[in-house]
Amino acid sequence: MARYRGPVCRLCRREGMKLFLKGERCYTEKCAIEKRNYVPGQHGQSKKMKKLVGYGLQLREKQKTKRIYGLIETQFRNSFEKAAHAKGITGENLLATMERRLDSVIYRMGFATSRAQARQIVRHGHIEIAGHKVDIPSYIVKAGEEVGVREPSRNHPTILSSRDATAHAPAPSWMEVDRDNLKGRIIGNPRRDELTQIPINEQLIVELYSK
Repeated sequence: MARYRGPVCRLCRREGMKLFLKGERCYTEKCAIEKRNYVPGQHGQSKKMKKLVGYGLQLREKQKTKRIYGLIETQFRNSFEKAAHAKGITGENLLATMERRLDSVIYRMGFATSRAQARQIVRHGHIEIAGHKVDIPSYIVKAGEEVGVREPSRNHPTILSSRDATAHAPAPSWMEVDRDNLKGRIIGNPRRDELTQIPINEQLIVELYSK
């Protein structure tokens, strides 16, 4: 299945919560959840939401997490397999891997207002790691690596406006960010208690893939 290219606000409505896929728009009254808090589709407004149990609950949790991080099924499954074979708790390993993807790192550093925007910034070659250009959004940033905006892109209006728009948001404890110089360094693994912007029950995903 190819990457979803449709209106992302439908994804939030399908999950019944804000997934913060549209950056600043999600914090305004223009957010689709604020205006149309029901599932998308012709009969969405009159359709009653069924109570999910078992497999349905696990599937929705997996779909929600995929949509938050903008992954297709193959990418997500591969990330899960790697997390399952790593030391530690599989669910926490999975979320830590998602957070250390380069597009997520750029988003967390405040150089983009959404992961989709961060992915575009990376793909367009505006980012470097340890002085070398990296244009692969799925690159997993390791502890100790320095991530920054390349010199030719330091005055890019999208990056500068994103930095200003996210000035109020503190950087996570697992990274050091120099906002003035548009760079940062990963100093550790993301802590589970920091990933609380959107409620994710990673244990349901582990149970789904363990069947």
